[in-house]
Parts: sequence; C-alpha cells; structure tokens
Amino acid sequence: MSVAVDTTSVMAAANLLRGSSWVALTGAGMSTDSGIPDYRGPTSIRATPMQFGEFLSSAEAQRRYWARSYLGWHRMGQARPNTGHLLLVDLECAGLCGVITQNVDGLHTAAGSSRVINLHGEIAVVICLDCGHRMSRGAVQARLSQLNPDLRAPSVLENAHLRPDGDAVVDSWRSFMLAECMRCRGRLKPDVVFFGEAVPKPRVERAYRLVDEAEVLVVLGSSLTVMSGLRFVRHSAKNGRPVVIINRGATRGDELAMIKIDGGCAETLAALAVELAA
Repeated sequence: MSVAVDTTSVMAAANLLRGSSWVALTGAGMSTDSGIPDYRGPTSIRATPMQFGEFLSSAEAQRRYWARSYLGWHRMGQARPNTGHLLLVDLECAGLCGVITQNVDGLHTAAGSSRVINLHGEIAVVICLDCGHRMSRGAVQARLSQLNPDLRAPSVLENAHLRPDGDAVVDSWRSFMLAECMRCRGRLKPDVVFFGEAVPKPRVERAYRLVDEAEVLVVLGSSLTVMSGLRFVRHSAKNGRPVVIINRGATRGDELAMIKIDGGCAETLAALAVELAA
C-alpha cells in the first residue's frame, strides 16, 4: 500500500535544495521504520524517561535503569537502517553535506553516512562516570548476562515498551546485579545524553559549524520539543538560511520553516530524491 506524499511541497523543497548544500537534523521519527519508537509521534506511547539526576542519585535508580536497558538492548541492538537512512547516504550526491542526529541508535553510521554528529551520544558505547573509561555495549551486555543468568529477554517485551534511548519499561528490577567498570569498579552509564543532562559543548559547537557550512537546514522526523534540536532551527532562521521540516504532525519550529511537509521520512525522502535526480 503506497503512502500519499505532498508532491507540491516536495517539488518546492527539491527546487530549494537543487544546487545547494544542505544539512539534515534528524529525530526519532527517522528510526520508527527500523522498529524504534518515537517519544512524541502521533502513535507513540506516553513514557517518562529517567532523568540524569535520578540516575546519579542512588544504586537503586541505576539498577532500575540498567535492568530496563538490558532488556531494551535485545531489540535496540538488532535494529537496522531503514530506507530513509539509506536515502540520506545517496543524497550526499545531491548536496547533503552532513547529518546531525538526536538519535542514539547509530543507524546513520551503519547505513554509511560519511559525516554524522551524534548529538545525544551512542547507545552502543558505555562510559564509566568515575574514570571516563569507554567500552562497547556488547561487552557490558555479556557481563550483565553473566551476572543475571535468570533474566531472559522475551522475544516480545509483553509488558514493556521499548523507548528511543534503548530503555524498556519493566517491573522486575530490584534484584538486578549491576556491572562495574573493569578499571576502577566505578558506575557505568550508556554514553548517551539523559534528559536533564547537557550535551557536551564541543559537540554542540561542531554541530553549529556544520549548520553554518550549509545553505539549507532540513529537519527529518523531529518534533523539536527539546531545545537541543530546536536551537539549530532558530539559528538557521535567524541567519536567514531556509529551513525545511519533514515530520508527522506539528513541531515547535513550524513557524520558522520555509517549507513544512507533514509526512514520514522514508516516503518523503524517496519522492525528494526522485525530484532532485530529474
């Protein structure tokens, strides 16, 4: 079953992008076709993510988070790039000069995008909060499995909902055994920016430089609810650079957009690619 696309708006976007350099700012809506849900999309399930301060507050909070994240990774770690991710790789031949993503799933890199800024970090990496040592999520996951041999992830998370940050809502977490840093026995945390945690300043500065290199900013699959993404839209609009927003439903940046397309990322990018190739 084909999905209707706003062809008039797609043609307008293609005319704007043709011959121009542009940067993509992507959000959770970019990865929904890969089986990773959106926090705020029209069909998303309401969820309250753990705040950074709460995570730091106690071992109990860390145990609750890691028990959920351990199960969530069984699906998150199997996600693969969808058509939208692959189209962005192809569109590097049509002026796309880089991707700034609010997602932590690593799917842009997996798809082959050559220049990606992971604004909120990478769920596939774990960092020690005490000594800064970084390690692979796969290695930590294996250790958690050894520490919690009775906890098995079901093929379907029956009473749990996977979240965009790889966390899953579960009830049985109080006996969950935490893995410690192999170097200092410190506290481990996925190397992602939690709600209430600041994006590292050097990363933000790199993102601004990329936005300033481009002539157009294209937002894909983000409601721009949080400032970490909205600031780039405001920055581009303030500097007189056109903004195109492709998203299902309203966003906080709609009034700043020269073109707004209410639609899914993959089907809209497919139509856009055809127009740009014409």
